[in-house]
Amino acid sequence: MSHSTSASTSRLTVAQALVRFLSAQYTARDGERHRLIAGTWGIFGHGNVAGIGQALVEYGDVMPYHQGRNEQAMVHAAVGHARQLDRLSAQAVTTSIGPGATNLVTGAALATVNRLPVLLLPGDYFATRPADPLLQQLEHPGQFDVSVNDTLRPVSRYFDRITRPEQLIPSALQAMRVLADPAETGAVTLALPQDVQAEAYDWPEEFFAERVWTVRRPAPDPEELADAVRTVRAARRPLLVVGGGVHHSRAEDALRVLVDATGIPVAATQAGKGSLRHDHPADLGGIGHTGTAVADDLARGADLVIGVGTRYTDFTTASGTLFQHPEVRFLNLNIAAFDAHKLAARTVVADARAALEALTERLSGFRVDPAYEAEYRAGKERWEQVVQSAFGAVDEDAVPTQTQVLGALDAVVGDDDVIINAAGSLPGDLHKLWRARSRRQYHLEYGYSCMGYEIPAAIGVQQAAPDTAVWALVGDGTYLMMPTEIVTAVQEGLPVKLVLIQNHGYASIGGLSESVGGERFGTAYRYRAADGTFSGAPLPVDLAANAASLGMDVLRAKTVRELRAALATARAADTPTCVYVETDTSGPAPTAPAAEAWWDVPVAETATREAAVRAREDYDRQVAGRRRHL
Repeated sequence: MSHSTSASTSRLTVAQALVRFLSAQYTARDGERHRLIAGTWGIFGHGNVAGIGQALVEYGDVMPYHQGRNEQAMVHAAVGHARQLDRLSAQAVTTSIGPGATNLVTGAALATVNRLPVLLLPGDYFATRPADPLLQQLEHPGQFDVSVNDTLRPVSRYFDRITRPEQLIPSALQAMRVLADPAETGAVTLALPQDVQAEAYDWPEEFFAERVWTVRRPAPDPEELADAVRTVRAARRPLLVVGGGVHHSRAEDALRVLVDATGIPVAATQAGKGSLRHDHPADLGGIGHTGTAVADDLARGADLVIGVGTRYTDFTTASGTLFQHPEVRFLNLNIAAFDAHKLAARTVVADARAALEALTERLSGFRVDPAYEAEYRAGKERWEQVVQSAFGAVDEDAVPTQTQVLGALDAVVGDDDVIINAAGSLPGDLHKLWRARSRRQYHLEYGYSCMGYEIPAAIGVQQAAPDTAVWALVGDGTYLMMPTEIVTAVQEGLPVKLVLIQNHGYASIGGLSESVGGERFGTAYRYRAADGTFSGAPLPVDLAANAASLGMDVLRAKTVRELRAALATARAADTPTCVYVETDTSGPAPTAPAAEAWWDVPVAETATREAAVRAREDYDRQVAGRRRHL
């Protein structure tokens, strides 16, 4: 970090000082500089309208402001922005007190789970308590220093409540430190009591000096690196598992160089997909419960799993049942020691790019056995045939399946287009089938898998990459959670493309419910019968009309042929555009392959209904294969 100093002071309110401070913060990595806080999202109410709101007016020439419709959605937009820019730039989000602040919690959890920076500035109650209780105030009879903003503590990487003006100086600096630290980053919260926001103070001018926060690339420890080299050289069936850390580090080229030199195959988590282009001979696609057959088959027989920038979520490890080699070992390259030590692994705690480059140099002359290479390449070719079958359409005039929707999109997108999704049945289909062509094309939020993420995230990505075609893929369930940011896209003039898939219910959870003995209860959008069951015709909702009412141009597609034409039109559009399609769920048209690995969803241990009894029997068989890697 660098900054200049001055002996003078400026008399400003706390809110004015904060906005001015934020406008002077930058990150730097590899000679590239970004605004650390590129703009501020806000919805104003009592608690921020007279403080942060007035300050944003005062400093509108240096701090861009974006108006949101839902506080959670504003955080999602900021997260999309940060991810697209490899965590080198973030956005702030300001809200009123009470419900405006608590609406931040889900977005904050998503940011922290996914290790993505966002600055939260919720209004808070009066620090001086002249009005007590305040409108929307939570009264805790034994802890008067508690407010609803304390719900943000467990989902924030850094939290502070600014109860005195001078407290802002150290707290703001700490907040920037955390946001810019690739091993620490996530949601950062500065709770701002509304009276303190408006209070004036004589600020030292050096507080507002330009500061550059270096985003570090820590190099591997020599002893850890030497041990990692010995471990790889001893392996016969190594497998690389790449996560989002590869993207955040911009380590894709370093990964490709290592793979080209050694022949080690690559399987990707949801966050890591696209680290290699889909047509690279060593790219096996997704791994885990939503992975490809070839990746999961190799995972079962791998004697060394090399994790790069991954958190090893439950889906990735198939609930501890995937890596079955009796002598399997793990080697983890990760900038965060917390993640590096998972699965009792040997560790290289370092930046992903620095670690991969060092490992490649020290592995000179090592290459996997040609028979192993031939094995995974043959498996990759077989899987490509599965993808072609799922994407293909025999009848262009038929109603498309969901996988055929993806196939039509695959035929339309450019290499640098961005595909965004988070929840429902689409993440599984995309992880198995999508052919990622560039490092940031595949944007799946699957750490928190938050319904409602896609549309606001598309806005954030579009802001970060204005010349890129950005697609939000949304099922009806997710759409109904949070369509309101369509208005924001219209207001901001952002030409995001929305693919709205109507299948009349929660398709993913419906399938899961059926597999665990829940009999798809409560997962369809249908009329409720007198006996309490949900049956009959689908509800007469028109989501396309709803999107149009919010300002989007809407293209309705009923057949595969119409879908292809609508997607091409949407891609060329310079205004927010929605392609609406109702999919065929009746079969036997091509759909996504079944899961290649297990996922632990506990099943009722006792039940009278046959479906639950059978599901429990299968559960007991599967859970017997779980391993604790110690």
